Amino acid sequence: MTHKEPEVTLKLAREHGLNEEEYGTILDILGRTPSFTELGIFSVMWSEHCSYKNSIAVLKTLPREGDTLLATAGEENAGLVDIGNNLAVAFKIESHNHPSAVEPYQGAATGVGGIHRDIFTMGARPVAALNSLRFGSPKDPRVRYLVDGVVRGIGDYGNSFGVPTVGGEIYFEDCYTGNPLVNAMSVGLVEHHNTVSATAEGKGNPVLIVGSSTGKDGIHGATFASEDLSEASEDKRPSVQVGDPFAEKLLLEATLEAIATGHVVGLQDMGAAGLTSSTSEMSSRGISKNGSGGIEIDLDFVPIREKDMSAYEIMLSESQERMLVVAAKGYEQEIIDVYRKWDIHAVVIGQVTGDNLLRVKHHGTTVAEIPAESLVLGGGAPVYIREAVEKKPDTLPADLVPDGSLDLHSVSLRLLSRPNIASKQWVYQQYDSMVQTNTVTGAGLTDAAVIRIKETKKALAMKTDCNARYVFLNPKKGGMIAVAECARNIACCGARPLAITNCLNFGNPYKPDVYFQFKASVEGMGEACKAFNTPVTGGNVSFYNESSLTGTAVYPTPVIGMIGLLDNIDHLTGSTFRKPGDAILMLGDPALTLDGSEYLVMEYGTPGCDAPAFDLQHEVKLQNLLVTLAQSGMLSSAHDISDGGLFTALVEKSIMDRSYPLGFAVDLESSEKSISFIQELLFSEAQGRVLLSLKPESAVRVIDMATQQGIPAKVIGQVREKDASIEIDGKEALSFSTDELLQAYYQSLEKALHLDELEIV
Repeated sequence: MTHKEPEVTLKLAREHGLNEEEYGTILDILGRTPSFTELGIFSVMWSEHCSYKNSIAVLKTLPREGDTLLATAGEENAGLVDIGNNLAVAFKIESHNHPSAVEPYQGAATGVGGIHRDIFTMGARPVAALNSLRFGSPKDPRVRYLVDGVVRGIGDYGNSFGVPTVGGEIYFEDCYTGNPLVNAMSVGLVEHHNTVSATAEGKGNPVLIVGSSTGKDGIHGATFASEDLSEASEDKRPSVQVGDPFAEKLLLEATLEAIATGHVVGLQDMGAAGLTSSTSEMSSRGISKNGSGGIEIDLDFVPIREKDMSAYEIMLSESQERMLVVAAKGYEQEIIDVYRKWDIHAVVIGQVTGDNLLRVKHHGTTVAEIPAESLVLGGGAPVYIREAVEKKPDTLPADLVPDGSLDLHSVSLRLLSRPNIASKQWVYQQYDSMVQTNTVTGAGLTDAAVIRIKETKKALAMKTDCNARYVFLNPKKGGMIAVAECARNIACCGARPLAITNCLNFGNPYKPDVYFQFKASVEGMGEACKAFNTPVTGGNVSFYNESSLTGTAVYPTPVIGMIGLLDNIDHLTGSTFRKPGDAILMLGDPALTLDGSEYLVMEYGTPGCDAPAFDLQHEVKLQNLLVTLAQSGMLSSAHDISDGGLFTALVEKSIMDRSYPLGFAVDLESSEKSISFIQELLFSEAQGRVLLSLKPESAVRVIDMATQQGIPAKVIGQVREKDASIEIDGKEALSFSTDELLQAYYQSLEKALHLDELEIV
């Protein structure tokens, strides 16, 4: 069947998300009016989601080089870092926000599937998954529906695919009510000689499509991800892909076996924009590396699962579990046989041409012929630098209650029960964290997830982190803190931070205040990465995270995914108290304010006026000390002070290991006797602080080592068998039974989500 294509005009181009200037550029590139299929190709490749046209100029300011990097940032499917023993770690994080907002289960599931494909197309076997999630208030029925769908989608896909979900974070803020954030991260391991590039090269080499058949699901998914959400977004459900984890598991095994033949020249996942992005991006990489590239494909050979699909639909489909393979000429049948053994489609649909064009044929007609480089950054794709204007948050400082009028016991338990603080066990118990048998520690037992590297003494530490409230209050400082807290969590385990990937979630970049948030937070992130020597290996930008339901953008949320290396797993340090009688020692003594804290939002209804206190150079010294202390063997545990402040950190060290909860007795020194200062002492989220537990006889030596590095250190208490007490200047301020803390911490999230009342809304 021949499809009658609509006439391409400026009006139609605008309906595809292109502006008049961009349409004019397309006319100049082609020297003619584009075909309908070509218009579709340009529209998705020049969408924000694929082109990064409003972000790439800023992203290029990030540190992107390092001695251990094996792939140039942004040039491959994922970052690749050398970890010794002829091994490399491949890792990346990406968003699936808009699909998850309209179809949470499939949106989250396909986000997990897509990020794993980015890893195994590098030749790496995925060994761990993490995530970072943001939702509105649990009081909202639709938010509860979204939480349920997203968590089930992540769990069902990851569990079926057979990769452990080992870490993540979840926050609840009103600004995410209409636009949740679903960021998925995958980590894989590969031997150096088995890595594969996402490049089409070698004139005459055959091009194959492998994996599932192509359908109409996900068409214009990339464009959908490049616009604000509204009530009309519900009509975009066809733009949400449908995943099949069992098909992806077969695809993984077949692909790694195909790579092992030595005859795979290039390999790329079909994610956003499907065949369009994979063919154009692989072609352009061939051109940039060798001076010549280009691909010609014939859509008549593409396995489709719906009759009479047009060229436009086949090229723009985002059906899942598909990849593009460039094979060595003459060896394509060997590759096909491998995939067929696993009952997977593998079909030659074209070849590398060397003429630098993306040429698409359908039913004997050339429906698209475009210079490949014009579709990507560095070629003809537009690059914009938007207006950036700082807009101070419309927040007020808190009028802290006068002396004597605060029930510290009550507010402490309420803080511990907050959805942002309380245990997320309901979430992580739905994820299989132990499959593959490499996971070293369960949720909460170390500050970062840890995966052993079999047949070595090494282990990988990994973490996702971002307190978006801090970024909202102070974008540059908040961006720095996001990197620093990730590095601090990894160092608390005894591991050395190596590199980061990032997922930058922001509102509409055409709004000057949003673009300022983006630029400033990236600047802060870059400064922190340089200080920690953790280069950026790649990542994802997700703009247009705004919803007409709330009338506002989400908090600026630059999520950091970081990898660290533990050279000797015997030096792994847990986060919870291990032995009654151990001394409790605090490193760091910053200025204390309640700005940015969960306590301030809970008790006074304002986030304050600035991010918490932060000193980058102190953080570098602190984390170097933590790694040294872990190697010394003197530490029983290490846990950073972050969300909820000192009080929450003490309780977490006490009860996060539910199989062995311990108590504590702490005596804090106060320079002031006011209730205002006591609140800051207990609940400030000032950065650069870590709680250690260790044998009392080791405390003097650790304090001396810290002092030599200019890091304040002092013993503040002792671990005990049960129950918890906090004194201030020798006078009891708080006292709890261990059972009281366990109940507040472990039962609150499920109650807040009203899971027994869940309805689809």
